[in-house]
Amino acid sequence: MHETPSNALITTKEELEHQLSLTEEELAFDYHTTQTLPLRIPSYFLDLIDKHDVHDPLRLQVVPKSAELICTSQEDIDPLAEVTYSVTRRLIHRYPSRVAFLTTDICPIHCRHCFRRRFTGTFQGPATDEQIEEASAYVAGHPEVKEILFTGGDVLTLSDARLKQMIAAFRSKRKDLVIRLCTRMPASYPMRITKALISMLGEFSTAPFYLMTQFNHPKELTEQAIKAVSLFVDAGIPAMNQTVLLKGVNDNVDVLETLCNQLIFNRIKPYYLFQGDLVSGTSHFRVPLQAGLALEQELRRRLSGLAMPLYAIDLPDGGGKVPLNQGYLAEQSGCGVWTFRTVEGEVRSYPDPEA
Repeated sequence: MHETPSNALITTKEELEHQLSLTEEELAFDYHTTQTLPLRIPSYFLDLIDKHDVHDPLRLQVVPKSAELICTSQEDIDPLAEVTYSVTRRLIHRYPSRVAFLTTDICPIHCRHCFRRRFTGTFQGPATDEQIEEASAYVAGHPEVKEILFTGGDVLTLSDARLKQMIAAFRSKRKDLVIRLCTRMPASYPMRITKALISMLGEFSTAPFYLMTQFNHPKELTEQAIKAVSLFVDAGIPAMNQTVLLKGVNDNVDVLETLCNQLIFNRIKPYYLFQGDLVSGTSHFRVPLQAGLALEQELRRRLSGLAMPLYAIDLPDGGGKVPLNQGYLAEQSGCGVWTFRTVEGEVRSYPDPEA
């Protein structure tokens, strides 16, 4: 496992109080409970927070509040039914062409909106050799699987040696397997990304890697973070970003526009803008769907197609991802003419070819 220096992590209420003046809501969180995600903030990320702003968008993502202890009747600890779709102890097969492998439950940072809190930070540790073997054997026997997501937890908390061993186990059975490296590390602890890591990945050239990042606010796109991602991109590994729409953090069209444009400028494709999942203890982060749709509509007006992420929701009970937008097809006349609404709200018609 890659070791983050202990003095670079905030893991107790007492350590946090040395850094921030906590609000009543933050003090009211039960820091000793085992029923929710433990506190874990890298000092690097904490240093990005404006300590005088209790509404700082980075602070809201990582400092626990008492609201997390409230679970609504619509919420669930496993809202995407990942347990139901687990085909081995660490492998989830929800979609025909791709699987997700839970490489480890360890993360460099515990985001308070985490949708996989049933697993993250539960002290199960990295996948064992036996768990890797059973997952790779499953993939070998299912040629319809074209891609695997190395997720968790965070795959880059593994040491280079352990990650190399894991990649080799899958690629030895499926040389054509596309691997997505799903990580918050560039945003939370970019020092982990080294030339040695990139060199190791370069040893596996039979199929591509993709870097899947999560930047939720422009403040996270620091010089160090950009350099970390550039190491991947310069090595031919494309970077794609998955932003979570979070109340008080980025539910503002100017913030999202800035984020998406900065991502594109730094060679990171805005891929998804996710509506918050119905995971237990996160209702205070969720943005009403109507507000999210209005944001998507205005973003589509402002951004290029390259900079525009897909606004999507992962439906409860394992319903899967579906795109969210207002829709631009207004009506069909029945005479082979389709009527559309433009992004600016004007009306245009499009005829089918004559028979």
